[in-house]
Amino acid sequence: MKKISVYTLVLGAMMMASCQKSLLDPKPQSDLDAGLVFDTPDRIASQNNGLYTVLKNGKFLGGKFQIANEARGEDYSNELSNSVTLALTWRRNVGNETQEVKEIWSQGYLTINNANLFIDGMAAQGNKVVGDSLGKIYVGEAKFVRALSYFSLLQLYARPYWDGTGGKPGLILYLEGHKEKGNYAKARSTVADVYTQILKDLDEAEVVLPKSTAGTVKAITHANYYSVVALKTRVYLYMGKYDKVITEAQKIVTGTTSFSSPGGHALNTEIAKVFAPPYTTTESIFSLPFTGTTGDYPATQTQLGYYFAPATLPYGGNGEYSLISTGIISDSSWKSATDTRRKFLFVVGSKNFLVKYPTPNPYTDWAPIIRYAEILLNYAEALVKQNNSVDPTALALLNAVRHRSDPTVTFAAGDFATPTDLVNAIWKEKHIELLGEGFRGMEVTRTQQNFVARGGVVQTLPTDTKYIWPISSDELVYNKLCVDNQ
Repeated sequence: MKKISVYTLVLGAMMMASCQKSLLDPKPQSDLDAGLVFDTPDRIASQNNGLYTVLKNGKFLGGKFQIANEARGEDYSNELSNSVTLALTWRRNVGNETQEVKEIWSQGYLTINNANLFIDGMAAQGNKVVGDSLGKIYVGEAKFVRALSYFSLLQLYARPYWDGTGGKPGLILYLEGHKEKGNYAKARSTVADVYTQILKDLDEAEVVLPKSTAGTVKAITHANYYSVVALKTRVYLYMGKYDKVITEAQKIVTGTTSFSSPGGHALNTEIAKVFAPPYTTTESIFSLPFTGTTGDYPATQTQLGYYFAPATLPYGGNGEYSLISTGIISDSSWKSATDTRRKFLFVVGSKNFLVKYPTPNPYTDWAPIIRYAEILLNYAEALVKQNNSVDPTALALLNAVRHRSDPTVTFAAGDFATPTDLVNAIWKEKHIELLGEGFRGMEVTRTQQNFVARGGVVQTLPTDTKYIWPISSDELVYNKLCVDNQ
């Protein structure tokens, strides 16, 4: 029997929910036979919680994925030149053997396999135990996790959708769970095929998941109708399908000057509170929670606060990355005197550090994955692109995001000579608003921009091979049907 890379496996303890305790309250089931983990409602609930435990691992969406996307952009200066803390990503010079290339790929596929095993187990036994209605909800959550994982991996390891309308090599699509080592060699599907599967999962999840009230712990930490629709606006935006973005956004965005969802989502009046305990604002659509319980926070050198926050008290980070003076912080439209988002910048000597994640070791700030502010800006961009105009609703959406942090700035139609000018303003607003949340690298590739030169690192063009990451060497060694990016 051929060996396979560890990414495809979630053996007993992983599938039977993590032994970590958390706000998601997974119960360890590592002493149970794999065939029994779906035999009681409590055990099934534990497996459901375990989906998020694997997703929030620091090697994936608990930290390292976001840090990699930030480090690739133009906003940071690498302070310590440590290859373990993504110095090669910052230099845009990763290879198949680079640690983060292997770890994010591996943990991403562990998450996908965990979701697949859960879906398989529910079909085989779990649905009979919990009943059809609850079973559908649980499976819907698993499909959301699988879709989010595939989408995230696409942004690093595959060419953007605009390159050949999704015709370039994408990811390896596994829709069945793997319980043990075996020969799972499989070729990469196209980017378009992966997006098709992502949307299929999200469409199926949308019709079965509840419309949870915004601002509650479960509404933020478990998939529901609103998080699924919100993610769909992102997915369609990255595909350039602006009409679909509008259709999805209109399900969860109502209003003319201030905006909200039918479930109560809205911009929080103070952005700082979105990133402060208890992390349960109505702006938070989907976040990954952490606590100080041993094992329920990202492991060493994967935490957001560890990378971005300075060592200076009260932050106690490691100061791995400061904000470079030529990055977005230099933008004159982002007013130092009046924009409260500037309070996320902390000066140490002559350097600025991002303190969106201010809690020191063990770094328990929740990782925001989807915020309402992003959805408003997704919607705004889609309106301009679809209508090819300085769309008034798009302008109102842009103003809503800016006004929340800086009421002294009001964008007017006359400020934009062309629709492209308005799109550029929306892109800039997203850059400022989502700084440090893992979007920058993805936004650069989505919008066909160059990775600009900075700090001795040369510019990377969309045609360059290093515009995207190579495939993990583990995959290439054990899966001979997989080809590397060229």
